[in-house]
Amino acid sequence: MNGIGTQNKAFDLFSNSSKKGDLDAQYYLAICYMDGIGTQKDEKKAFDLLLTSAKKGNIDSQYYSAICYMDGVGTRRDKKKALKWFLKSESKYFKTTQNKNEKKEFKRILKLVIANDSTAQNIIGNSYRDGIGINKNKEKAFKWYTKSASSGCANGQFNLGNCYINGIGTEKDERKAFEWYTKSANTGCTSGQLNLGNCYVNGIGTEKDEKKAFKWYTESAIAGYVKGQFNLGCCYEYGIGTVKDEKKAFEWYKKSAKAGYADGQCNLGCCYVDGIGTDKDEEKAFKWFFISANNGCAAAQNNIGNLYENGKGTGKNEKIAFEWYIKSAIAGHANGQYNLGNCYGNGIGTDKDVNKAFEWYLKSAESGFAEAQYYVGKLYHNGIGTVKNNDKAIFWYQKASNNGIKAAEDELKSAELSNF
Repeated sequence: MNGIGTQNKAFDLFSNSSKKGDLDAQYYLAICYMDGIGTQKDEKKAFDLLLTSAKKGNIDSQYYSAICYMDGVGTRRDKKKALKWFLKSESKYFKTTQNKNEKKEFKRILKLVIANDSTAQNIIGNSYRDGIGINKNKEKAFKWYTKSASSGCANGQFNLGNCYINGIGTEKDERKAFEWYTKSANTGCTSGQLNLGNCYVNGIGTEKDEKKAFKWYTESAIAGYVKGQFNLGCCYEYGIGTVKDEKKAFEWYKKSAKAGYADGQCNLGCCYVDGIGTDKDEEKAFKWFFISANNGCAAAQNNIGNLYENGKGTGKNEKIAFEWYIKSAIAGHANGQYNLGNCYGNGIGTDKDVNKAFEWYLKSAESGFAEAQYYVGKLYHNGIGTVKNNDKAIFWYQKASNNGIKAAEDELKSAELSNF
């Protein structure tokens, strides 16, 4: 059946059910009239149906009746009635929540929203997205971000870009995400500038352009956004869109770190460990890894485990190293999972347990960590911590070899010969 035939059939179905008093059908019939689906567009009929259904308790109709009163669609604008129907549409939530302050704040923001305040529209989008003061509803969040963005709110434009990039309340559309990040960035939103830089560096919704990425990271960083400062540091460290300059990389990581950004703190620690843009200083590296690790950075948790294991920048303590590797591994960091496997495999900071060693090596290998792929191959090859399986050994040796582990090449030949 073609699209028009399907729409006509849907309209007839909703129309017949609506006449029998089906409130949901009245709501969907109203949407048909509102958008001209299977019938001629008629906003007055749409509003009348919504209001009828709303008065009988249909929550969706109550919500969209409020929208009609707010925007003057199918009826005259009426702020008081808009507020009334917005609150009715969420009354079930308000009956169950114990937080009266949330309800009071939601009502305050609603009044600003109805007055067409674009900042408030963005805030209420956040409320629906996160379930703050109201039930979560991604579709409603998307619609409020759209209103806010269309009215020129930079944060609303940024959030609308996020909706399109992540498929929040709408279908994913990288091109539209890029367009809204561009608007947000040009309006001065530092988060928008950062995400626009990400679009350019990864070719999301536009052609890859590292120079433009560098430009927008710079804008975001200079405006004081910690993530922008971190990304700008990465650009200078690796020569992305600019000439490689480790001293500038170090300076931007330091700004990000001092402003409290965990990834910046971790990279600053790496600079001190490896002497990137500064003198090597293991004690300072330990300090920044420790701060970053306690702020939840899985990479830093792995790195501080490494310092404790080897007694660099601090006293050697394998038990504490093991504990940090556990944190990093559980957080999904592939290197941390590999190091935890090493701890179990060699009895570092814990009792030796080849079964657990295999388990963590496998997690790391599946995350793409080459050294772990090699060890998983060896464990399958020799039946350590798992059942011997030559085919799986070959599979993992091949992966490790493809990822640059030379020792895996010889082991691969040995495993392949075993099959003959």
